[in-house]
Amino acid sequence: MTPQTSVQTEAQTAGASPGFAKRPDYRITFEPSPVRVRAFVGGTAIADSTRAHLLRETGHMPVYYFPQDDVRMDLMAGTDHHTYCPFKGDARYWTIRADGRTLDNAVWGYERPFDEMAAIRDYVAFYWDRLDRRLEEDEEVFGHPRDPYHRVDVHQSTRRVQVVLNGETVADSTRALFVFETGLATRYYLPPEDVRTDLLTPTATRTRCPYKGEAHYGTATVGGKAFEDIVWTYPDPLPEQPRLKDRLCFYQEKVDALQVARR
Repeated sequence: MTPQTSVQTEAQTAGASPGFAKRPDYRITFEPSPVRVRAFVGGTAIADSTRAHLLRETGHMPVYYFPQDDVRMDLMAGTDHHTYCPFKGDARYWTIRADGRTLDNAVWGYERPFDEMAAIRDYVAFYWDRLDRRLEEDEEVFGHPRDPYHRVDVHQSTRRVQVVLNGETVADSTRALFVFETGLATRYYLPPEDVRTDLLTPTATRTRCPYKGEAHYGTATVGGKAFEDIVWTYPDPLPEQPRLKDRLCFYQEKVDALQVARR
C-alpha cells in the first residue's frame, strides 16, 4: 500500500484490514491523477475533477475515485445496497438520477474504510461502463480508465507468423506487427493481404480497449467449421496506435496452431 497524505482519525476508519493481514503481498495504490476527468449521464456532467485519484488493485482494472466535492451528489440517492471488501471495508451505494435516467447502485464509496485505506474516505467511484461518456481532458476513454503504468509497444517484424484452423493455413505473413502489452500475451497483427479474408465473415461483436480503440470481430469458416469471433481488427484505432488500422489479429488461444518463427 502506497503511503497517503490524507489524515484520518481513528473514529473515521473501521480498524485494521483483515485482507492485508492474510495477504501482505496484495497491492493497492491510490495515486492523484494530473488529468481532468469528467463523467456524463446523457448531457449532464455528474463528475468533473482535476483532483481524481486512480486506484490500482491486484487483479482488477484501474478505477477513478472522485472527491465528493467534485461530484453532483445532489443527483445521487443513497440506497440500502452494500458490499464488503476485506482490503477496503464496507462500501455503500448511490443511485444516479440525471437527464431523465436512473442508474441503480452505479456509485459507491467507503465511509469508514480500513486503516490501510483511510485515504479513500470522502471519495466515490462509478461503474465506468454504465456512464454515457468518460473524458480524460477532452478525449473520450473507452472500456476502463487508462493505467499510466500500462504499456502497449508495437514492433514491425519479419519473423514468419502462420495461423492454422481446421488443418488449413489461413494466414502466413512476414510483415506482422508484434504487439507487446503489459500483462497480456503477445498479439500478432497481420496485413489483410496475408490472410485468407475470403474465409472471414464480419460479425456484430464489438469490444473497446482504452489503449487501442473499438475492435470489430469476424468469424472464420474453414472446412465447414465455424470459428466464431476468432479474429478482430481496428478500423479506426485511437491516435496513439495508427499502425494497427485494418490489421487482422487472430485469437491465438482458440486457433489450432499459431506458429511464430524464432528468427
